[in-house]
Amino acid sequence: MAGLAQTNSALELSHSEMQFQSVEVTLFGRFMMQDKREFPCQVQSMSSGSATLITPHIGAVGERIIAYVDHVGRLEGKILRVFHDGFAMTVNATTHKRDKLAAKITWIANRHELSLPEDRRHERIAPTQNATRIKLEDNRSYDVRIIDLSLSGAAIEMDVRPAIGTLMWLGNMRGRVVRHFDEGVAIEFAILQTHDTLRDYIAQ
Repeated sequence: MAGLAQTNSALELSHSEMQFQSVEVTLFGRFMMQDKREFPCQVQSMSSGSATLITPHIGAVGERIIAYVDHVGRLEGKILRVFHDGFAMTVNATTHKRDKLAAKITWIANRHELSLPEDRRHERIAPTQNATRIKLEDNRSYDVRIIDLSLSGAAIEMDVRPAIGTLMWLGNMRGRVVRHFDEGVAIEFAILQTHDTLRDYIAQ
């Protein structure tokens, strides 16, 4: 019953409460330093006013940062604190943008609390030509077979099992591994695709 109570509590968080409450998340993206260099990052926690990033490169307190985060979008701010494996940054935004960001964080927090799988609301299709290649962030690539495909993700049959959270590209569609199953992995796209995007990819 305690676990159920905690879940209900998370679901009852309002947007206004979420604006200032830092929530643990697992989101991937990239960020740019003041000198224009870019690095990958993982957002470990965030509110509509701040975010904590795990990164391979740590800047200086006060340095301006622009981050592009999956499911969240563009974040701009300055480094508040630095750690051995990342930093905390402010999030500069108008009141309207903070409200929108709070709504996104509410959805992300509730989804993680309930351990929901990748979004299954979109119709999934099985391409006629399902043999393809996927590429990982370190440029390794593998021959795979698409089991099914939707606007939000894909099920991929492959011999290796990249870790949960691994970034990969299916054509120009960037996603991350969200689940393992017997035949392969499920990936969730960083950006919701369109029917035209999928039609063009299937036609290749």
